Amino acid sequence: MNENKLIDEFLNYLRFERHFSPHTAKCYAADLHQFCGFLAGRPTDSMPTDSPPTIAGYDLGSGGTATAVAPPPCETATTAGVDLLVVQTEDVQRFLGFLRTREYSKSTTARKLATLRSFYKFCLKRGYVKSNPLSTIRTPKQDKRLPKYLEEHEVRKLLETPDPSTMLGCRDRAMLETMYSTGVRVSELVDLNLNDIDFVGEALHVRGKGKKERITPISPTALAWIKRYMELRRADPRSQTFNAEAVFVNKHGQRLSTRSVRRKLDKYLAICGLDPTISPHTLRHSFATHMLNRGADLRAVQELLGHQSLSTTQIYTHVTAARMKQAYDQAHPRA
Repeated sequence: MNENKLIDEFLNYLRFERHFSPHTAKCYAADLHQFCGFLAGRPTDSMPTDSPPTIAGYDLGSGGTATAVAPPPCETATTAGVDLLVVQTEDVQRFLGFLRTREYSKSTTARKLATLRSFYKFCLKRGYVKSNPLSTIRTPKQDKRLPKYLEEHEVRKLLETPDPSTMLGCRDRAMLETMYSTGVRVSELVDLNLNDIDFVGEALHVRGKGKKERITPISPTALAWIKRYMELRRADPRSQTFNAEAVFVNKHGQRLSTRSVRRKLDKYLAICGLDPTISPHTLRHSFATHMLNRGADLRAVQELLGHQSLSTTQIYTHVTAARMKQAYDQAHPRA
């Protein structure tokens, strides 16, 4: 089978059967293309930085929604007649050695291994291979990294930075308030529709990973900012041409993309002087950390975040424990 078609079939499987996000599918595609390049003797460290926002088989568009299109050519997948269906365990081990020589982090290496595992499980399921070449390969043990989060006063400073006198400034304030109030992922934020908001019950209907849905509370403050934004939006002369379903739209009235949210956050971080490496996901980490600091039940936070496993949520207990140990060391006379 042609390797381009095989990779495209796998990406279609991820996107439409496993319901992976376009961003995740894009990462899987990049990992597979890098593996193909390595097998062909032309290893690459990453995808071109100036490439358009597409993945094999999809056009992401401005809103981040994948639409099936003709796949772009993949040079690394076809160079020297690479055949992914005859890959052996030794080939994967050589690839791991290559990643070590390039000093890839353990987490990045683990992700690339996860990509190859999923790909060959897919091939095994479809009958393309008789065995999985990664069945005996172990994922490197990960270093425990605590999630980055903002202190409460830093969150307050960030939330108060947008100019609420303009429609776009008010939108950005409502957007940041919503992320911190609910802990939603940025992909869930941009996917919100107006009918997902229960203003009376103070709740959001959220469509999460793998099309899993949940209901999460939202603060009266965040709702008030959304209402104010909607008032300014309706008063805009162009409002009739705006996307009538989406909660958050860009200056042209189209649904915001996750990339746009990141750009807006970067802008406000620069204005208020906070750490420029903060991402939209940092607000999600801050939400969880502050909830636990103030006595929230771990399982309740798990439900609010939409985590499938409690172990995923437990990372935040390490954050709060680290803070307590720091406070103890600083304050106790015999510490």
